Amino acid sequence: MIRVLFNKKGGVGKSSLTVNLAAIAASFGHKTLIIDLDTQCNSSAYLNALQNSEQDTIADLFAQSITFHIHRRPAKDFCQATAHENLFIIPGSTRLTEMESELHSRHKIYKLREALESLKKDYDYIFIDTAPALNFYSLSALIAADRCLIPIDCDDFARQGLYSLQQKIAEIREDHNDALAIEGIIANQFLGTANLPKQIIEELKAEGFNVLPEYISQSVKMRESHQAKQPLIHLAPKHKLTQSLVTIFQHLDTAE
Repeated sequence: MIRVLFNKKGGVGKSSLTVNLAAIAASFGHKTLIIDLDTQCNSSAYLNALQNSEQDTIADLFAQSITFHIHRRPAKDFCQATAHENLFIIPGSTRLTEMESELHSRHKIYKLREALESLKKDYDYIFIDTAPALNFYSLSALIAADRCLIPIDCDDFARQGLYSLQQKIAEIREDHNDALAIEGIIANQFLGTANLPKQIIEELKAEGFNVLPEYISQSVKMRESHQAKQPLIHLAPKHKLTQSLVTIFQHLDTAE
């Protein structure tokens, strides 16, 4: 199963959710791969996967499609082991920015899908982290994915952005990937003591959006996890925030 976490709005926790859901999948015994398509490389930094950032990154994988290679390396060669059993990553790269216009002009939008199709037999789960923009790379991810998870931070801007995002995903489904489905909305950084987040969630449900039943609360433990470069399932497996993330993964796992 290939899942992309995407929202055009920044600061909604895409990288944190990507890494933690993938780490939980791996801890349950599933061989799991993360694709870091964000030039900020937050998922890669979270897993301390930037020490070899000049080689075997997602940029190197894309570069093969615009430079001449007699023998192109298979996508599996770019998958790097992390410090955690069953968890692998193709690290991000700032070089994606300089490559984007050439990849777009040479119509390489399906190259990621080709690469991930070749990896499906090797991994039980593939999670894709994206930038907060509908650019070449996030479009490539949506074309490659089976499911889209949309994190929101429960304010009115997030709700308004969902409407245009829903329309864009419908267009991508029609034109490029008829298997793509919005699997659910993840309410992140949720303040249970405030009325507005609850109101927004209820309104989204009334409008037909599939808001996942477990909400992710704000917690300093997530920042501690970033600093320690340890997903929560390893840093604090019994913490409330960790258990909420486990519940979300189990919901996704059961739905397959």
